[in-house]
Amino acid sequence: MSFRSICFALWALTAQLCLAAPLPKLEVGLIKRSEAGPQIGGANFPDPSIIQVNGVWYAFATRTIGSSLHIQIATSPDFNTWTLVRNSDGSQKDALPNLPSWVNAASPNTWAPDLIQICHDSSEHRPTLCWCATSNSITGPFTPVGNGALICPTSQGGAIDAAGYWEAATGQRYITYKVDGNSQGHGGACGNNVAPYVATPIILQPVAKDGYTLQGSPTTILNNNGAADQGIVEAPSLTKVGSTYILFFSSGCFTTGSYTVSYATSTSITGPFTRASSPLFATGTDGLNTPGSADIFRDGKHMLFHANSASGRALYTAQITVNGNTVSA
Repeated sequence: MSFRSICFALWALTAQLCLAAPLPKLEVGLIKRSEAGPQIGGANFPDPSIIQVNGVWYAFATRTIGSSLHIQIATSPDFNTWTLVRNSDGSQKDALPNLPSWVNAASPNTWAPDLIQICHDSSEHRPTLCWCATSNSITGPFTPVGNGALICPTSQGGAIDAAGYWEAATGQRYITYKVDGNSQGHGGACGNNVAPYVATPIILQPVAKDGYTLQGSPTTILNNNGAADQGIVEAPSLTKVGSTYILFFSSGCFTTGSYTVSYATSTSITGPFTRASSPLFATGTDGLNTPGSADIFRDGKHMLFHANSASGRALYTAQITVNGNTVSA
Protein backbone atom coordinates (compact mmCIF):
# COMPACT_ATOMS: atom_id res chain seq x y z
CA MET A 1 0.00 0.00 0.00
CA SER A 2 1.43 3.35 -1.00
CA PHE A 3 0.78 6.43 1.12
CA ARG A 4 0.38 9.51 -1.05
CA SER A 5 0.90 12.32 1.27
CA ILE A 6 -0.06 15.61 -0.02
CA CYS A 7 -1.08 14.33 -3.32
CA PHE A 8 -3.36 11.64 -2.27
CA ALA A 9 -2.12 8.11 -2.10
CA LEU A 10 -3.36 8.38 1.40
CA TRP A 11 -6.84 8.74 -0.05
CA ALA A 12 -6.49 5.22 -1.43
CA LEU A 13 -5.82 4.01 2.10
CA THR A 14 -8.67 6.09 3.48
CA ALA A 15 -11.08 4.65 0.94
CA GLN A 16 -10.15 1.09 1.85
CA LEU A 17 -10.48 1.80 5.54
CA CYS A 18 -13.94 3.22 4.97
CA LEU A 19 -14.97 0.08 3.11
CA ALA A 20 -13.61 -2.20 5.80
CA ALA A 21 -15.00 -0.32 8.77
CA PRO A 22 -17.92 2.14 8.55
CA LEU A 23 -17.26 5.56 10.04
CA PRO A 24 -18.63 6.07 13.55
CA LYS A 25 -21.93 7.87 13.88
CA LEU A 26 -21.36 11.54 14.68
CA GLU A 27 -22.24 12.58 18.19
CA VAL A 28 -24.37 15.69 17.88
CA GLY A 29 -24.78 17.97 20.86
CA LEU A 30 -22.75 15.82 23.27
CA ILE A 31 -19.44 17.68 23.29
CA LYS A 32 -18.81 20.92 25.13
CA ARG A 33 -15.88 23.20 24.34
CA SER A 34 -13.13 20.79 23.50
CA GLU A 35 -10.10 22.64 22.19
CA ALA A 36 -6.90 21.60 23.95
CA GLY A 37 -3.35 22.87 23.78
CA PRO A 38 -0.76 23.93 23.24
CA GLN A 39 0.40 20.39 22.50
CA ILE A 40 4.01 19.12 22.29
CA GLY A 41 5.02 21.57 25.00
CA GLY A 42 4.05 24.52 22.82
CA ALA A 43 6.62 23.68 20.14
CA ASN A 44 6.32 25.46 16.81
CA PHE A 45 4.12 23.15 14.67
CA PRO A 46 2.27 25.30 12.11
CA ASP A 47 -0.37 24.34 9.53
CA PRO A 48 -1.06 20.87 10.95
CA SER A 49 -2.80 18.15 8.97
CA ILE A 50 -4.39 15.02 10.39
CA ILE A 51 -4.72 11.33 9.58
CA GLN A 52 -5.26 8.12 11.52
CA VAL A 53 -3.49 4.90 10.51
CA ASN A 54 -3.84 1.60 12.39
CA GLY A 55 -5.38 3.38 15.36
CA VAL A 56 -2.58 5.94 15.66
CA TRP A 57 -3.10 9.65 14.98
CA TYR A 58 -0.50 11.44 12.85
CA ALA A 59 0.01 15.15 12.30
CA PHE A 60 2.23 16.71 9.63
CA ALA A 61 3.31 20.33 9.81
CA THR A 62 5.24 23.15 8.17
CA ARG A 63 8.98 23.36 8.71
CA THR A 64 10.33 25.32 11.67
CA ILE A 65 12.27 28.47 10.84
CA GLY A 66 15.98 27.87 11.35
CA SER A 67 15.61 24.11 10.97
CA SER A 68 16.76 21.99 8.03
CA LEU A 69 13.62 19.85 8.29
CA HIS A 70 11.10 20.24 5.48
CA ILE A 71 8.03 18.54 7.00
CA GLN A 72 7.54 17.76 10.71
CA ILE A 73 5.63 14.74 12.07
CA ALA A 74 3.93 14.13 15.43
CA THR A 75 1.89 11.17 16.68
CA SER A 76 -0.71 10.44 19.34
CA PRO A 77 -2.26 7.18 20.55
CA ASP A 78 -5.37 8.91 21.89
CA PHE A 79 -5.65 12.37 20.24
CA ASN A 80 -4.74 13.92 23.60
CA THR A 81 -1.01 13.35 24.09
CA TRP A 82 1.23 14.26 21.14
CA THR A 83 4.95 13.67 20.62
CA LEU A 84 7.31 14.56 17.79
CA VAL A 85 8.51 11.64 15.66
CA ARG A 86 12.25 11.16 15.98
CA ASN A 87 14.98 9.13 14.30
CA SER A 88 16.90 6.39 16.11
CA ASP A 89 19.61 8.92 17.03
CA GLY A 90 17.06 11.20 18.71
CA SER A 91 16.99 13.84 15.99
CA GLN A 92 13.63 15.02 14.71
CA LYS A 93 12.38 13.02 11.72
CA ASP A 94 11.84 14.76 8.38
CA ALA A 95 8.97 13.33 6.31
CA LEU A 96 10.42 14.91 3.16
CA PRO A 97 14.23 14.81 3.37
CA ASN A 98 14.81 15.19 -0.38
CA LEU A 99 13.23 17.99 -2.41
CA PRO A 100 12.72 17.90 -6.19
CA SER A 101 15.53 19.38 -8.26
CA TRP A 102 13.43 22.32 -9.45
CA VAL A 103 12.89 23.66 -5.91
CA ASN A 104 15.22 26.42 -4.71
CA ALA A 105 17.31 24.34 -2.30
CA ALA A 106 18.85 27.47 -0.76
CA SER A 107 15.44 28.63 0.46
CA PRO A 108 12.93 25.76 0.10
CA ASN A 109 10.25 26.98 2.53
CA THR A 110 8.02 23.91 2.27
CA TRP A 111 4.79 24.40 4.17
CA ALA A 112 1.16 23.39 4.70
CA PRO A 113 1.33 19.64 4.06
CA ASP A 114 -1.96 17.76 3.96
CA LEU A 115 -2.46 14.38 5.48
CA ILE A 116 -3.88 12.86 2.47
CA GLN A 117 -1.18 14.33 0.40
CA ILE A 118 2.07 15.98 0.93
CA CYS A 119 1.38 18.83 -1.34
CA HIS A 120 3.26 21.91 -0.30
CA ASP A 121 4.40 25.23 -1.48
CA SER A 122 7.67 25.31 -3.27
CA SER A 123 10.22 27.92 -2.32
CA GLU A 124 11.18 31.51 -1.84
CA HIS A 125 10.32 32.07 -5.48
CA ARG A 126 7.08 33.78 -6.35
CA PRO A 127 4.69 32.42 -7.34
CA THR A 128 4.36 29.41 -5.05
CA LEU A 129 3.48 25.96 -6.36
CA CYS A 130 1.67 22.88 -5.12
CA TRP A 131 3.28 19.53 -5.73
CA CYS A 132 3.05 15.92 -4.63
CA ALA A 133 5.10 13.16 -3.01
CA THR A 134 4.50 9.50 -2.15
CA SER A 135 5.82 6.95 0.33
CA ASN A 136 5.32 3.33 1.37
CA SER A 137 5.43 4.44 5.01
CA ILE A 138 3.18 6.95 6.74
CA THR A 139 6.25 8.60 8.31
CA GLY A 140 8.18 8.74 5.05
CA PRO A 141 10.54 9.37 3.50
CA PHE A 142 8.24 10.79 0.82
CA THR A 143 9.49 11.02 -2.75
CA PRO A 144 8.29 13.80 -5.09
CA VAL A 145 6.12 12.69 -8.02
CA GLY A 146 6.73 13.92 -11.56
CA ASN A 147 9.02 16.57 -12.95
CA GLY A 148 7.14 19.70 -12.00
CA ALA A 149 4.40 21.29 -9.96
CA LEU A 150 0.92 19.80 -9.69
CA ILE A 151 -0.85 23.17 -9.56
CA CYS A 152 0.74 26.51 -10.40
CA PRO A 153 -1.53 29.37 -11.56
CA THR A 154 1.39 31.75 -12.01
CA SER A 155 -0.58 34.61 -13.52
CA GLN A 156 -2.78 34.74 -10.41
CA GLY A 157 0.04 34.55 -7.86
CA GLY A 158 0.57 30.80 -7.52
CA ALA A 159 -1.13 28.27 -5.25
CA ILE A 160 -0.77 27.17 -1.62
CA ASP A 161 -2.60 25.15 1.06
CA ALA A 162 -3.63 22.13 -1.01
CA ALA A 163 -5.84 19.57 0.76
CA GLY A 164 -7.64 16.44 -0.36
CA TYR A 165 -11.27 15.35 -0.14
CA TRP A 166 -12.84 12.00 -1.02
CA GLU A 167 -16.57 11.86 -1.83
CA ALA A 168 -17.64 8.53 -0.35
CA ALA A 169 -20.93 8.30 -2.24
CA THR A 170 -19.35 8.62 -5.69
CA GLY A 171 -15.70 7.72 -5.12
CA GLN A 172 -14.67 11.04 -6.68
CA ARG A 173 -11.55 12.69 -5.31
CA TYR A 174 -10.80 16.39 -5.16
CA ILE A 175 -8.08 18.84 -4.24
CA THR A 176 -8.94 22.14 -2.62
CA TYR A 177 -6.35 24.91 -2.62
CA LYS A 178 -5.93 28.65 -2.32
CA VAL A 179 -4.82 30.86 -5.20
CA ASP A 180 -2.15 33.05 -3.60
CA GLY A 181 -3.43 36.34 -4.98
CA ASN A 182 -2.21 38.35 -2.01
CA SER A 183 1.31 37.85 -3.39
CA GLN A 184 0.17 40.34 -6.05
CA GLY A 185 -1.61 42.64 -3.61
CA HIS A 186 -1.11 46.33 -2.96
CA GLY A 187 0.39 46.26 0.53
CA GLY A 188 -0.61 45.97 4.15
CA ALA A 189 -0.82 42.82 6.25
CA CYS A 190 0.24 39.76 4.21
CA GLY A 191 0.38 41.97 1.13
CA ASN A 192 -3.35 42.39 0.45
CA ASN A 193 -4.84 44.62 3.14
CA VAL A 194 -4.88 47.73 0.96
CA ALA A 195 -7.53 48.41 -1.70
CA PRO A 196 -7.96 47.41 -4.43
CA TYR A 197 -8.09 43.90 -2.98
CA VAL A 198 -6.84 41.04 -5.12
CA ALA A 199 -8.85 37.81 -5.25
CA THR A 200 -7.58 34.85 -3.19
CA PRO A 201 -10.09 32.22 -4.28
CA ILE A 202 -10.39 28.79 -2.73
CA ILE A 203 -10.58 26.30 -5.58
CA LEU A 204 -12.13 22.83 -5.87
CA GLN A 205 -10.35 20.66 -8.44
CA PRO A 206 -11.51 17.12 -9.37
CA VAL A 207 -8.71 14.56 -9.64
CA ALA A 208 -8.39 10.96 -10.80
CA LYS A 209 -8.32 7.90 -8.54
CA ASP A 210 -4.56 8.30 -8.15
CA GLY A 211 -5.32 11.48 -6.22
CA TYR A 212 -3.18 13.86 -8.26
CA THR A 213 -4.03 13.63 -11.97
CA LEU A 214 -6.20 16.67 -12.66
CA GLN A 215 -9.62 16.09 -14.23
CA GLY A 216 -12.16 18.57 -15.52
CA SER A 217 -12.28 22.25 -14.66
CA PRO A 218 -11.58 23.94 -11.33
CA THR A 219 -14.42 25.69 -9.48
CA THR A 220 -14.14 28.69 -7.17
CA ILE A 221 -16.04 27.88 -3.98
CA LEU A 222 -15.08 30.87 -1.79
CA ASN A 223 -13.27 34.21 -2.04
CA ASN A 224 -12.21 36.99 0.29
CA ASN A 225 -14.55 39.81 1.25
CA GLY A 226 -11.98 42.58 0.99
CA ALA A 227 -11.29 44.54 4.15
CA ALA A 228 -13.48 42.24 6.27
CA ASP A 229 -11.00 39.42 5.57
CA GLN A 230 -7.86 41.58 5.36
CA GLY A 231 -7.97 40.52 1.71
CA ILE A 232 -7.32 36.83 2.46
CA VAL A 233 -9.09 33.49 2.77
CA GLU A 234 -6.88 30.38 2.81
CA ALA A 235 -6.19 26.96 4.37
CA PRO A 236 -9.28 25.10 3.09
CA SER A 237 -10.35 21.78 4.61
CA LEU A 238 -13.53 20.13 3.37
CA THR A 239 -15.80 17.56 5.01
CA LYS A 240 -19.39 16.36 4.77
CA VAL A 241 -21.77 15.64 7.65
CA GLY A 242 -25.12 14.23 6.62
CA SER A 243 -26.15 16.17 3.54
CA THR A 244 -24.11 19.26 4.43
CA TYR A 245 -20.68 20.10 3.05
CA ILE A 246 -18.58 22.10 5.49
CA LEU A 247 -15.62 24.12 4.23
CA PHE A 248 -13.27 25.17 7.02
CA PHE A 249 -10.93 28.02 6.13
CA SER A 250 -8.88 30.82 7.66
CA SER A 251 -9.54 34.48 7.04
CA GLY A 252 -7.19 37.39 7.64
CA CYS A 253 -3.41 37.60 7.80
CA PHE A 254 -1.74 34.89 9.88
CA THR A 255 0.63 37.42 11.49
CA THR A 256 -2.24 39.45 12.98
CA GLY A 257 -4.84 38.90 15.67
CA SER A 258 -7.53 38.92 12.99
CA TYR A 259 -6.65 35.41 11.81
CA THR A 260 -9.46 32.89 12.38
CA VAL A 261 -10.72 29.37 11.93
CA SER A 262 -13.98 29.96 10.08
CA TYR A 263 -16.40 27.82 8.10
CA ALA A 264 -19.03 27.91 5.39
CA THR A 265 -21.70 25.37 4.43
CA SER A 266 -23.42 24.16 1.28
CA THR A 267 -25.71 21.37 0.07
CA SER A 268 -23.55 21.04 -3.07
CA ILE A 269 -19.83 20.35 -3.21
CA THR A 270 -19.42 23.05 -5.86
CA GLY A 271 -21.33 25.61 -3.78
CA PRO A 272 -22.54 28.19 -3.28
CA PHE A 273 -21.08 28.11 0.23
CA THR A 274 -22.67 30.32 2.89
CA ARG A 275 -20.40 31.63 5.61
CA ALA A 276 -21.29 31.19 9.26
CA SER A 277 -22.10 34.42 11.08
CA SER A 278 -19.02 34.11 13.31
CA PRO A 279 -15.74 32.14 13.31
CA LEU A 280 -15.37 28.81 15.06
CA PHE A 281 -12.14 30.05 16.67
CA ALA A 282 -10.78 33.60 16.87
CA THR A 283 -8.36 35.51 19.07
CA GLY A 284 -9.93 35.58 22.53
CA THR A 285 -11.89 32.35 22.12
CA ASP A 286 -11.07 30.53 25.36
CA GLY A 287 -7.78 32.44 25.51
CA LEU A 288 -6.61 31.49 22.01
CA ASN A 289 -4.22 33.83 20.21
CA THR A 290 -4.36 34.02 16.39
CA PRO A 291 -5.85 30.56 15.71
CA GLY A 292 -5.92 29.29 12.14
CA SER A 293 -5.04 26.71 9.50
CA ALA A 294 -7.41 23.99 10.71
CA ASP A 295 -7.64 20.50 9.24
CA ILE A 296 -10.63 18.21 9.80
CA PHE A 297 -10.46 14.43 9.86
CA ARG A 298 -12.80 12.46 7.60
CA ASP A 299 -15.14 11.65 10.53
CA GLY A 300 -16.17 15.32 10.63
CA LYS A 301 -15.23 15.49 14.29
CA HIS A 302 -11.50 15.47 15.04
CA MET A 303 -9.71 18.72 14.18
CA LEU A 304 -6.20 20.11 14.42
CA PHE A 305 -5.22 23.78 14.15
CA HIS A 306 -2.48 26.08 15.30
CA ALA A 307 -2.47 29.14 17.54
CA ASN A 308 0.30 31.41 18.76
CA SER A 309 2.32 30.44 21.81
CA ALA A 310 5.64 31.55 23.27
CA SER A 311 7.56 29.27 20.88
CA GLY A 312 5.61 30.01 17.71
CA ARG A 313 2.45 28.56 16.17
CA ALA A 314 1.66 25.62 18.44
CA LEU A 315 -0.51 22.56 17.79
CA TYR A 316 -4.05 22.56 19.21
CA THR A 317 -6.75 19.89 19.01
CA ALA A 318 -10.53 20.09 19.05
CA GLN A 319 -13.50 17.76 18.76
CA ILE A 320 -16.31 19.52 16.97
CA THR A 321 -20.07 19.04 16.88
CA VAL A 322 -22.19 19.64 13.78
CA ASN A 323 -25.88 20.45 14.06
CA GLY A 324 -27.37 21.34 10.69
CA ASN A 325 -25.37 24.30 9.40
CA THR A 326 -23.86 25.12 12.80
CA VAL A 327 -20.47 23.92 14.00
CA SER A 328 -19.38 24.17 17.64
CA ALA A 329 -16.46 22.93 19.69
